[in-house]
Amino acid sequence: MAGKAASTIDVANDLDAVRAILPLDAAMEERLVAYVGLVRKWQPVKNLVAPSTLPDIWRRHVADGAQAFAALPKARRWLDLGSGAGFPGLVTAILLADVEGASVTLVESNGRKAAFLQAVTRELRLPAKIVSERIESLPERLPAGEIRFDAVSARALASLDRLLSYAEPWLGAGATGVFHKGQDFATEHRQAALSWSFDLVELKSRIEADSRIILVDHVRRLPTAGLPEQDARR
Repeated sequence: MAGKAASTIDVANDLDAVRAILPLDAAMEERLVAYVGLVRKWQPVKNLVAPSTLPDIWRRHVADGAQAFAALPKARRWLDLGSGAGFPGLVTAILLADVEGASVTLVESNGRKAAFLQAVTRELRLPAKIVSERIESLPERLPAGEIRFDAVSARALASLDRLLSYAEPWLGAGATGVFHKGQDFATEHRQAALSWSFDLVELKSRIEADSRIILVDHVRRLPTAGLPEQDARR
């Protein structure tokens, strides 16, 4: 189901880019400014974002990341896959920093980037936990039967089919997938539908005209041809 159309934002490269996505209070703004300062400080040694995007960091990264939380604002427990420099995971943690019981688990296998995520979490006192492991090992580290999430986010990580495979343990336990997707989404959607059953809400990106934020619920792997479903999961 397609979401309501929204025009892209074209504003100065500052907090106004984020304010165009959702309301901010003074504490949120202070933390976001500090976060951007830390990205700029660590960028030369950690290569956190593509250098060409750094001058447009507020719109391209911070505001774009804020779209995940804006799409599912009632979610309190988030799992962010392939967090990189923290977009959207740390942005979500900043927006939830003063909400009781909120938490964001960020998964990043790159040790340098994981160290940056940990440093920001500590300095800004965010409700975040950093897991420096490959996504494939998460079901053992974060078993869905014991650890529950409201939402699973990912930005520029993998095709929809692979994202569903990565997130299946938590999506199957009731979490909603909140994924940034680009101009190839229609092809990804068709490919994923060959292997998965799911409900989908598609929201227009406010940052890039040909991108969108998708919400995925009721995810179930389809049985492969002629095989019972339990065998198809192997």
